[in-house]
Amino acid sequence: MNAIIRTFTLPLLAIAIQPAFAAQPEQTTQPTSSIASVRTASTITTADGVQLYYKDWGPKDGPVVTFSHGWPLNSDSWESQMLFLASEGYRVVAHDRRGHGRSSQPWQGNDMDHYADDLAAVIEALDLKDVTLVGFSTGGGEVARYIGRHGTGRVKKAVLVSAVPPMMLKTADNPGGLPLEVFDGIRKASLEDRAQLYLDLASGPFYGFNRPGAKVSQGLIDNWRAQGLQAGHKNTYDSIAAFSATDFRGDLKKFDVPTLVIHGDDDQIVPLDSSGKASAALIKGAKLIVYPGAPHGLTDTHKARFNQDLLDFLRK
Repeated sequence: MNAIIRTFTLPLLAIAIQPAFAAQPEQTTQPTSSIASVRTASTITTADGVQLYYKDWGPKDGPVVTFSHGWPLNSDSWESQMLFLASEGYRVVAHDRRGHGRSSQPWQGNDMDHYADDLAAVIEALDLKDVTLVGFSTGGGEVARYIGRHGTGRVKKAVLVSAVPPMMLKTADNPGGLPLEVFDGIRKASLEDRAQLYLDLASGPFYGFNRPGAKVSQGLIDNWRAQGLQAGHKNTYDSIAAFSATDFRGDLKKFDVPTLVIHGDDDQIVPLDSSGKASAALIKGAKLIVYPGAPHGLTDTHKARFNQDLLDFLRK
């Protein structure tokens, strides 16, 4: 299992690319209407019948911020930021991605186009306007694809945090990406022992707890693993291709709102140079903030600084 974890940072011998896991086109389906068919106090049912759990905190007349979570987590991963901003007068909304957390677990549709349409369903069902979209890791891809498919008519600003765009997978025209065997290793480990994979990720590279002298939080490890195991096995398996092989370059070029990109320079999961720096270069006028020594999960390990940077950006 340790060998699987090391694939995030160590080069491996190339292997043949399997068609099922090849790079995905920039968009694979046409945007749906995204209008929710049913809305309850805490769930929205999308047009294709998927029930999405969501949280809606803070004053209903406050400026709106939505949060899109990373793999294989859920909206609970944003609770520190949501409580902080709600206390500052913001209306904060976060949903569990389809197949994750308390949302339903559809067999199909575990891809970025559907993720983006689900975010649109939440925004439209709650009639949110002038929204700041915040996306972490896979959630950053969700935000990028949302803008690519649905535009910025309801969007005021965007924030990408440790985010997977422009594209994680190494291809002929994306030579700085990670080799396919990295993601094949994750898939293999997920099938063999998903519980152990999540424990290894949370206790190792995700929070940088594998670095010498790291201050390890067992609470963070346990919480990360519990959230991951709440998600559907098939859904999280499919999502590996969604976050790794989706090409967001076209989506990023459609950003026409103020955008903040935050990334750690010790991110062992989504390396800075091929992600944060590359995204900031593709988004017109984007501001890049690099946290020295910060790991992938900087929203927890560097919570105080991140919360303040986010608040400062919202207030501008």
